[in-house]
Amino acid sequence: MSQIDWLPILGWNKEELEDLRFVGYSYIKQGSYDIAITFFEALVILAPESLYDLQTLGALYLQKGNNLMALNYIEKAIKLDPTHLPTLLNRTKALFALGYKKQGLSQARILEKSDQEQIAGQAQALIMAFA
Repeated sequence: MSQIDWLPILGWNKEELEDLRFVGYSYIKQGSYDIAITFFEALVILAPESLYDLQTLGALYLQKGNNLMALNYIEKAIKLDPTHLPTLLNRTKALFALGYKKQGLSQARILEKSDQEQIAGQAQALIMAFA
């Protein structure tokens, strides 16, 4: 499948993408995850190298319990930034939810050593829940 650069076709620039992100994020804040997913699915098509959009879409699918789809987008985000701790934590959650206990524990043990207390604490909680 060829990658189409939609922005010139639509006559859009970064400003329109930011507008879509703002609206999508507004739906997240309202708890309207299905609508937000629609916005972020469009964004990952329009800006496929956007780490934020990939991370957010993965997190939304994780929130909705669609763990395989979540893992798909989370893995794409990790390819762009393999050090982003919230994305790695979401990857861990998705792995556990999919029944990949060994991989989830391995990832969680790395994250529990994080300097970021919130990440480390959530990783420890996952280890206690799944070990």
